[in-house]
Amino acid sequence: MGIFRTLNVDDVLQRQESGDLKRRLKSRDLVGFGVGIIIGTGIFTLAGVEAKNHAGPAVTLSFVIGAVVAGLAALCYAELASSVPTAGSAYTYAFATLGEVFAWIIGWDLLLEFALGAAVVSRSWSGYLANLLGLPPELFGEEAVVNIGAVLIIAVLTVIAVAGIRQSSVVTNALVIVKVAVCVLVVVVGAFFVKAANLTPFIPPAQPTDDNTGTLYQPVVQAALGLEQSVYGLAGMLTAAAVVFFAYTGFEALANLGEETRNPGRDLRIGILGALALCAALYVAVSLVLTGMIPFTDIDEGAPLAAAFNSVGQHWVGAVISLGAVTGLTSVMMVQLVTIGRIGFAMGRDGLLPKALGRVHPRWGTPHRMTIGGAALIAVIAAVVPISELADMVSIGALSAMIIVAIAVPVLRRSRPDLKRPFRVPFSPVLPIIAALACLYLMLNLDVLTWLRFGAWLLLGLVIYLVYGRKHSRLAVEEREQEKPLS
Repeated sequence: MGIFRTLNVDDVLQRQESGDLKRRLKSRDLVGFGVGIIIGTGIFTLAGVEAKNHAGPAVTLSFVIGAVVAGLAALCYAELASSVPTAGSAYTYAFATLGEVFAWIIGWDLLLEFALGAAVVSRSWSGYLANLLGLPPELFGEEAVVNIGAVLIIAVLTVIAVAGIRQSSVVTNALVIVKVAVCVLVVVVGAFFVKAANLTPFIPPAQPTDDNTGTLYQPVVQAALGLEQSVYGLAGMLTAAAVVFFAYTGFEALANLGEETRNPGRDLRIGILGALALCAALYVAVSLVLTGMIPFTDIDEGAPLAAAFNSVGQHWVGAVISLGAVTGLTSVMMVQLVTIGRIGFAMGRDGLLPKALGRVHPRWGTPHRMTIGGAALIAVIAAVVPISELADMVSIGALSAMIIVAIAVPVLRRSRPDLKRPFRVPFSPVLPIIAALACLYLMLNLDVLTWLRFGAWLLLGLVIYLVYGRKHSRLAVEEREQEKPLS
């Protein structure tokens, strides 16, 4: 068996019924968590950045493409999450279908996605707070040597995440109400200032880029075909789709809450698909209003929405948007911290990480050690590493995880046709294959440097697995016990 040994699905189901984690979440809580992590940097920052740099008004179509690909992957997540509700999500699905080494890779990949995402968002939060309250940029801005604001918000949210899943849900739902109201305000008020001329042509003609950065910053698919590096046009729209996919990456976090959901067979699919549908509608509406209000070449990359309303004399809306950004990004970090704790908990429980990380607090019922350890790492990264192109790393990590999940659906159907499936992906295996290929294509539209960084992270993870995880895995320990001679 070796590195390709798999978990028994029945053991996974029996283990998650043991009650280590407390079942306190309903479908509405899951929708709140989903909206809480999905709506954030994507709607407050990336929409404007990608409209200006890659897609123009067609960034709206980029969000549609991202939503379609995310929707295909979400169907696969919904089937596996409702059939095998577990804290490990894609990590456990890979462990039960493809083997231990694939499980490790995807778990390591997910830790990168959510930790890096939380660090990036915490710095964005710090900047918005400084803008809203007039705080010194030397401590709260991108030029800060140590970003105090990013560290403080991670510390506060870690306390809430450790205190209990119910407390985390209450805080997240309250923040979600605020930022959804802000998004609706943007669409309703902004619609009065939309000009048809700003949306024409909807897909700007392609033009060569003049940044002279070379192939490292060129999408892989363009570099492989030997094409000239360009922006806008169809290629620019697809590149923007790959980047703004970052905006949808949060929905898979819900699959990690399977062991804390009261009725996972029903509530998980409602939470995953409901949150994704609501957020996709808001993304498309907001990006359409933004590019219709001002020419896409004039969009401010630092605070696109607030600057757009300021340009049309609606300064009060800009202030409300800054408040919405602060609350929106807070809820994103809240769910990311909760998710990191659950992924590390599952990997520790299986022995691939130290087993101490796979234990829950006797009173609070949360994986406190992994949550605190992950938060400490995030705080260090957020304190000293500036925001740059690292959103691409979050996208490539999420897309690779979704490919594994899509493959796991037909594999598990073949290996366990008897498994109870409260939700089934239609037209399997055709639709899961399409989902996997769509995710791969978006990955190929990310730049070469992102792929090199991703490869380096996976190589580091593989070394850790071979040195530690392969020997300490729960399945490896069981194999050695079985091989001992009877005395």
